[in-house]
Amino acid sequence: MQASTKGTLTAGDTGTIFVAIELSQKSWLITLHSPDQGRMSRHKLDGVDQVGLLALIAKTRARAAQKLGSEPRVASCYEAGYDGFWLHRLLVANGIDNLVFDPASIAVEQRARRAKTDRIDGELLLRTLMAHLRGEPRVVRIVRVPTVEQEDARRVGRERDRLVTEQTAHTNRIKALLRLSGLEVGAPRRRNWLTWLEQQRDWQGEPLPPHVLAEVKREHARLMLVREQLAALEQSQEAAQAAVVPEAMAKRREQLQRLKGLGPAFATTLAGELFYKNFRNRREVASYCGLTPSPWKSGGIDREQGISKAGNPHVRLKTIELAWLWVRHQPDSALSRWFQTRTLNAGKRVRRIAIVALARKLVVALWRYLETGLVPEEALMKA
Repeated sequence: MQASTKGTLTAGDTGTIFVAIELSQKSWLITLHSPDQGRMSRHKLDGVDQVGLLALIAKTRARAAQKLGSEPRVASCYEAGYDGFWLHRLLVANGIDNLVFDPASIAVEQRARRAKTDRIDGELLLRTLMAHLRGEPRVVRIVRVPTVEQEDARRVGRERDRLVTEQTAHTNRIKALLRLSGLEVGAPRRRNWLTWLEQQRDWQGEPLPPHVLAEVKREHARLMLVREQLAALEQSQEAAQAAVVPEAMAKRREQLQRLKGLGPAFATTLAGELFYKNFRNRREVASYCGLTPSPWKSGGIDREQGISKAGNPHVRLKTIELAWLWVRHQPDSALSRWFQTRTLNAGKRVRRIAIVALARKLVVALWRYLETGLVPEEALMKA
C-alpha cells in the first residue's frame, strides 16, 4: 500500500505555500506544496544555495498568485542541526514565516526497519509543518531561535570548555607515555617541565627512548599552546563579555555571581546557554536541561529509564557539576540538607541519582531567583 502524498488542508491554509527544507552539506532537497497544485513537488539544490532557494520560492509564489488572484503566504521549516540559525534569519528577512523543528520531537514509524531517505524525510517535515499550522497540539517542538548577539555571547564559554577538554587530553597522554617507562610524571603543565624530564631516569638508570621523548615533546608543545589560548581567553573574557553581551544577559550573569559557589565560568555558561530564554514554568526549565525523568509505564510495566538527556548538553553538564559545588560551598542551605538526608549511609549509585535530582531542583531555584530576585532558601551570598 502506498501512502498518499496529498495533504489534508483546512480553509485557512488554502492560501499558503508550504516549504520543507531537508539540509545536508552536499545538497538541499526542497519539498513544496502550493495551493495551485494538488501534489507535492521536490526540487534539489546544491548545499548552501540560498539564491536558488529564494528564487524557487519566489517563482512558486508568483505562479500561485497568478492563479489565485492574490499573493499567498509562505511557511517553511527545517530541522535544527549543523547549519544553525542563519537560514532561519535569511528566510524571515525575506518575508517567509519559518519554523525550526527539534528533530527528536518529530514522530516517525516504529517499524524495526523503517525506510529513511531525503525524499521521505522531506515529506514528513512538510506534513508535520501542515499539522502544526492547523493547530494540532504537541505535533512537534519548535526551537526558540536566539538573536545574533545571544548566540555570539555563548561562544566564549563553549570555547573555554573545549580548551579545558583538550588540556586534559594532552596531560593524560603525557602521563600515559611516561608510565610506560615507569617514570615519574611531575607537573607537565609547567613551562620548565621538559628540563626536569631530561634529568629523569627509568629503573635501569636510562633516559627516555628517543622516539618516546620526541612524542612527549610534541604533546607538551600542544599542551602549552592550549594553555596559552586558555589564559588569553580568560584574560579577555570580562572585557569581551562587557562589550558584546546583551544587557539582560549581563545582568543575569552578575546576579548569579553573587551566590557563593558560582564563579565567572558557571555564571557565563548559565546566563548564555540557559537563562537568556523566557521559560513559563519550572517544567520547561528542567526539560531544556534534559533533567526530566523518563518513565516507562504500560500495562503492568512501571519503571524509570533515567533522565531524558534532551535539550542543551552544555547546560546539563554544568548544572550537575554545579550541584556538587553547591553541596560543598552551601552546606547549610535547604537543598544541601535535602541531599545530605537523602544520601546518608547510601552507596555511590544512590548519590549519583540524588545529585541529578539536586541539579534539577537547583536549576529551578536559580531560575526563580533570577525571575523574582529572591535568593534560594538559606543560600549564602558572596562576601
